[in-house]
Amino acid sequence: MKQSFRWPVFKEEETGRVYDHHLWTPREAVLEGVKCLGISALFAWFFYRSVWAFFPLCLVGAALWQRDERKRMEEDRRALVLQFRDCIRCADTAMKAGYSVENAFLETLPDMRLMHGESAAICRELERIHRGIVMNVTLEELFRDLGRRSQAAQIREFAEILAVAKRSGGSFPSMIRTSAEIIHQKVEAEEEVRTQTASKRMEQWIMNIMPFGIVMYLEISNPGYFDMLFHNFQGIGIMTGCLAIYLGSCFLSEKILRKAMSVWE
Repeated sequence: MKQSFRWPVFKEEETGRVYDHHLWTPREAVLEGVKCLGISALFAWFFYRSVWAFFPLCLVGAALWQRDERKRMEEDRRALVLQFRDCIRCADTAMKAGYSVENAFLETLPDMRLMHGESAAICRELERIHRGIVMNVTLEELFRDLGRRSQAAQIREFAEILAVAKRSGGSFPSMIRTSAEIIHQKVEAEEEVRTQTASKRMEQWIMNIMPFGIVMYLEISNPGYFDMLFHNFQGIGIMTGCLAIYLGSCFLSEKILRKAMSVWE
């Protein structure tokens, strides 16, 4: 689903974090802003040799920000799924020790803090689950809410399994152990896909910067070679066409790579 540009979000919502955007730290936002503006300035110099071109090319920077936020959002969701896998494994161990299913998940919080740190997403979510249980909200409803906010299929499926187990009186330890194994297998498959596509991502990055390297080489070896393309209507038209082709090829290559990853998954 396409997302329109949004301003960076620095705080969680009171109803819980929604994982359809990245939760920026001030430092991350400043560095990302400098990066996007720097690339806009590079394009303005490279294609037009004009300060005035920087302002419309800020749209390119905004698109880059949106792309990077989407990538960070996907990394946040992936990290949450990995942490959730560890969480249900710890809960399985606690239930073997005799804890009820609710208390087993509450007992996992100290372990998650040790494994992933105080600021980890799973720690905040377990604290929210603890508050929900105190307010007599069922565990399956709390996990359904987490699945809805995170949009992670593994968490949604686990919430449904938990609900079915409660209704049917099934064995919680065996069901949670099976769920943990399924999530682990899916995570391992995704890691394998990422490893297989790592070389393709590197090739994509090299191809994206290659035109700049070629033109810079020509500019250094033949000073003034491209001067006829700047500060005249015909040259501006040609360079605008080159910019459109370059951006289109970058977009197409990324789309092909993402499509290939989704097919392999």
